[in-house]
Amino acid sequence: MKILFLESSPIWLNGLPHGFHDLGHEVMASGPLTKENTPRIIEQFSPDFIFTVGWGPEQSITKQNWIRESTKKAKLIYWAVEDPHFTSVYTLPLIKRMRPDFVFTLAKDLVHFYKNRGIPSEHLDFGFHPAIHRKVEPIADFKSDISIVANGYPLVLQESPNHFRNESLRILLKPLLKNNVKVNIWGRHWDQMKPILGYSIPKRSIKGHIGYLDANKVYSSSNIILGPQNYKTQVTQRTYEILASGGFLITSDTPAIRELFKPGEEIIVSSSPEETLELTKYFLKNQTEREKIRKQGQLAVQPHSYKNRASYIIECLKKAKMI
Repeated sequence: MKILFLESSPIWLNGLPHGFHDLGHEVMASGPLTKENTPRIIEQFSPDFIFTVGWGPEQSITKQNWIRESTKKAKLIYWAVEDPHFTSVYTLPLIKRMRPDFVFTLAKDLVHFYKNRGIPSEHLDFGFHPAIHRKVEPIADFKSDISIVANGYPLVLQESPNHFRNESLRILLKPLLKNNVKVNIWGRHWDQMKPILGYSIPKRSIKGHIGYLDANKVYSSSNIILGPQNYKTQVTQRTYEILASGGFLITSDTPAIRELFKPGEEIIVSSSPEETLELTKYFLKNQTEREKIRKQGQLAVQPHSYKNRASYIIECLKKAKMI
């Protein structure tokens, strides 16, 4: 089949599109959309279906309207990766404007929500691609005992104090800052996180933005990776990517994590600040055990490749008689 992604973001172009390509399909990425090139790309490529993802540079309100006008004769699939936090303020208005033929959502609980509104829908989780999310030899510039790769999102967390990410950061990162344990922090806006964490992060710990294609270098070069979670019922994109890149992951103890991985064997979980301190101290001293769990985690994540996700998408669309 011919599959067109109306995307320009490296995050979305270096995952699921590769999965469809691995299955033998012809895949094209649009790159930045304009009013003129949107219909032209679709007409010239003549895709079997069109995919658009999340909240990025190609999903502005103006571009949503262009996409709607240009896809009236083609099957449009939308992957709602901002669910459930932004469902009402972002996903639903987008769906109303773009009118996709099928919606995949990160939130299992929202599948029936969409179906009850006449929108064909299924659950679709994140994954990883082995060409990108892979272990490499440790690199000096990225070496660290403990690292975290994530954006801070201070505005979102201040506006939503009950968001689980607040709790996850309180358990995973705050106790290390409180006890002056050095953590290398990669990502945006960490210099604005004192209202959330209660502590200013030392400037030497803030490493700034890292490109999506370079994140695996941090995962491969750090003894421990902290992985904050956003929800109890689903896992972050980086959960899969860290494990696939051979990272040793300590994350929040949630039902979603336990559903996917075996704590203590493939992944390490923490339920309290005190436990995080104990776990980091223990595993920094126990390299052999750390290495065993790291390898088992990398093996356990293999079923979650984007090739398998792409195969699942095709089966869903066949059941919906869209292809």
